[in-house]
Amino acid sequence: MCARPQLPFGLPDPEHGSVDLLIIAGEHSGDEHAARMVRELLAKNPALRICALGGPELAAAGAQLLHDLTATSVVGFVEVLKNLSFFNALADATLQWIAQHQPRAVCFVDYPGFNLRVAAKLRSRKLSVKGGGKIKLLYYISPQIWAWKPQRRFTMARDLDGLAVIFPFEPACYRDTTLPAEFVGHPFLAAGYAPPVRHDPAGPVLLLPGSRVQAVGFILPLLLAGFAQFARENADAKAVILFPSEDVAAVARRVLARWPALAGRVELRANAGCTAAAAVLTSSGTMSLHCALAGIPGAVVYKTKTLTYWLGRMLVSIEHIGMANLLLKEAMYPEFIQGAAKPAALARELRACTADELRRERTRAQAAKLRTLLAQDAEHSAAGWLARQLAGPSGREKG
Repeated sequence: MCARPQLPFGLPDPEHGSVDLLIIAGEHSGDEHAARMVRELLAKNPALRICALGGPELAAAGAQLLHDLTATSVVGFVEVLKNLSFFNALADATLQWIAQHQPRAVCFVDYPGFNLRVAAKLRSRKLSVKGGGKIKLLYYISPQIWAWKPQRRFTMARDLDGLAVIFPFEPACYRDTTLPAEFVGHPFLAAGYAPPVRHDPAGPVLLLPGSRVQAVGFILPLLLAGFAQFARENADAKAVILFPSEDVAAVARRVLARWPALAGRVELRANAGCTAAAAVLTSSGTMSLHCALAGIPGAVVYKTKTLTYWLGRMLVSIEHIGMANLLLKEAMYPEFIQGAAKPAALARELRACTADELRRERTRAQAAKLRTLLAQDAEHSAAGWLARQLAGPSGREKG
């Protein structure tokens, strides 16, 4: 269970005057993306006073960290239910701080379950512009309404004043609302971003089962089975499993223990630095987009409980589950889902990725197209968007 947040949160330093901006980023990825935005914003206007409920990256970027929200983030419906009293207290503490210190704007970063709830309460308590107050409510990195819960766009339009999205097709998703949505480029292409993977035809096969423990338990055995078949035909073949957390590493070790024939051929490695790979078998998560942008040929693999899969099919209506495929509107990474995720099919993909030069050339061309689709110039970056919002009707930007 998460510890109850201390009330009140840290106070802004009075020597620096009133708060211009409060950022709320509840996950590690949001902390990183928001930090790049803040760093760029402060470089152009050091007089801005920025506070944050986020993590260490935002603190290092120059925001005053009021509470480490990333230390208490949870994922999954059951985990949220277990910690419901904590999140209720956290929302109350956040609202109390905002009411007391009246920042000119609040920028929510991803984390929609918590952030959209706080935005709605700020409106109902008449603190936000949409509620008749003075605080502008902004949102960076849209919930994936194009995949599920599309009705969220109407409550977002009711509560928010501006939205910055990271995929070029997302502004159209809000066209039937009053919410201005601006494409600001993807954070993976932002200045200063260090990619975690790169393509090397002489490198190992990369196995990426995901970041959620339950999903790893379903997907990793398939990835290993596919690699084992491929390795029987390639005596020098090696593989690397990247793990984002110790919880995932523990599951990976248990699964690997059932494959003694792969001893010495599969390395378990923390996701740090930059890993080279000749090919990849990946879940449909964030790392699949990293690999696609790096031009690593591969395939997307997904499997879960049968009931969960069919429920998902009913709730989610998208042509592809891999983000690169969605963006390109074609299968850059062939998708092997549920019953189609068979070891022989995955081994066949690895053979094509490592031996077929035409496949590698096509992947490189698709990666270049992706980078063009997701790039944005400095004026229309996330920091540029936020600077314009701060200079808008709710207040003139300092400087």
